[in-house]
Amino acid sequence: NNSATYDDGSCCVELWGECYSIDTTTLGLYNFGLSGSIPIEIGNFTNLEILVLYGNQLSGEIPPEIGNLTNLHLVNLSDNQFTGSIPPTIGSLTNLTRLVLHNNQLSGQIPSEIFNLTNLSELELHNNQLSGQIPSWIDTLTSLTQATFAYNQFSGQIPESICNLNLNFDNMLIASHNQLCPPYPECPGLDWWGVQDTTNCE
Repeated sequence: NNSATYDDGSCCVELWGECYSIDTTTLGLYNFGLSGSIPIEIGNFTNLEILVLYGNQLSGEIPPEIGNLTNLHLVNLSDNQFTGSIPPTIGSLTNLTRLVLHNNQLSGQIPSEIFNLTNLSELELHNNQLSGQIPSWIDTLTSLTQATFAYNQFSGQIPESICNLNLNFDNMLIASHNQLCPPYPECPGLDWWGVQDTTNCE
């Protein structure tokens, strides 16, 4: 049992050996020396607006219970050792503006449920082992101004729809160092889609 009560009767939940109020709105445990996985009890913090765990040695899969935290605006789990796929339950976080997952070992495809995150302005997925295609529905995320897919194993073609977004196309982390095939979209202000391994392109 990872829950307890404070002296005033309010509930707290134990994470990594510390007790946090169930009512907390911010968990900012970055560069904290944490290891192991994210406990499923994270799903109890339904008032949470900010979850920042970057720069630890956390591993295992991102628990699907994260989808319970529908008040989240910011999730930053970067610079850890997370594996497995991005949980589809993240699509429940419709208030999310920033999803930052770079520098992990995440694999699998971008879940289509991210389609629901219409407030998302920042999607950082670079330096993982993600595969499949960059989804053609990417332009439905109309608030998106920063997106990074570089240094993964994405294949197929880059969807023309990406040009409809107001991205900083100077950023080489958008799509470089994947297995993306020509022809490449001609987005305004973009000269080059970076280095691609086209070995498996027809």
